[in-house]
Amino acid sequence: MQPRKKNIAELEQISHFGYFHYPLTDTGEVTLKKKRLLWVVILTATMMVVEFVAGILTNSLALISDAGHMLSHLLALGLSLFAVIFASKQTTKEKSFGFYRLEVIAALINGFTLILITGYIIYHAYLRIIHPESLDVINMFIVASAGLVVNLVSAAILWKVKTADLNIKSAYFHLLTDTISSVAIVIGAIVIKYTDLWVIDPILSVVICIMILIWAKSLIKDSINVLLEAAPKHIKIDEVIVTIKDNVAGVQQVHDVHIWQIATRMYALTCHVVVEDIKVSQGYPIKQKIKKLLKEKYDIGHTNIEFESVGYESR
Repeated sequence: MQPRKKNIAELEQISHFGYFHYPLTDTGEVTLKKKRLLWVVILTATMMVVEFVAGILTNSLALISDAGHMLSHLLALGLSLFAVIFASKQTTKEKSFGFYRLEVIAALINGFTLILITGYIIYHAYLRIIHPESLDVINMFIVASAGLVVNLVSAAILWKVKTADLNIKSAYFHLLTDTISSVAIVIGAIVIKYTDLWVIDPILSVVICIMILIWAKSLIKDSINVLLEAAPKHIKIDEVIVTIKDNVAGVQQVHDVHIWQIATRMYALTCHVVVEDIKVSQGYPIKQKIKKLLKEKYDIGHTNIEFESVGYESR
């Protein structure tokens, strides 16, 4: 047996006794996320340098702001890539749920980074609105168009894995904000060319920032809910209790239910189930039916069920 296979086999044997949870091997999704994120990082870094230099040469605050925005995206994407690599590390006895929460932490940091960047952009946009400055509109249009193409290509690269987890979702949000800002800058350059309304440039920056803040708020909220181990939005505890009682014969009552999210699409549940005073072996089929039901209906992959007999319920 190869060393790697032997290691996995040993871990699977240990997991039988309750140390480990969730897949111990890469199903292919992790590798796909790594490759696609790496390509997007390379494209973003290249376009960021181009936009920053072009922004200085054309005197466009919108381009410089977008370059700064892309810098935050580059850091975010790099952090996302790091999180994906680290989260795929093998679980241990001390970290039996693995390192999946790193993806959520990366998403939270990305959200706050977006807010800081928007604050910087809004400040400079305010100064430029008070004192508008002329721009090199033609080159501004060319660079913004190139940025739009790069963003569309990057978004296409991440499209297949965009909902894989909060971390990738945050990276995809970054790309969307850049794509929309590039569209706005292209349109703004055309309008400025034919109207000489230089103030359009900083106004566009403010509009871009408002969209960024809305997405950042949603991202931060979702990340905090996971870190606080809140019940997933689509799972209602009262509904779960009724579902178990109505679909599993022998269940008298269900209480002390806790449902939380470890990471994206990774849910866990603990509960107390009241049954008649039966043998331990008779409780096994009931437990398996509950586990199967929860997995099929709510996608809850890890359950810990404690049985109690009627009249001896703990509260």
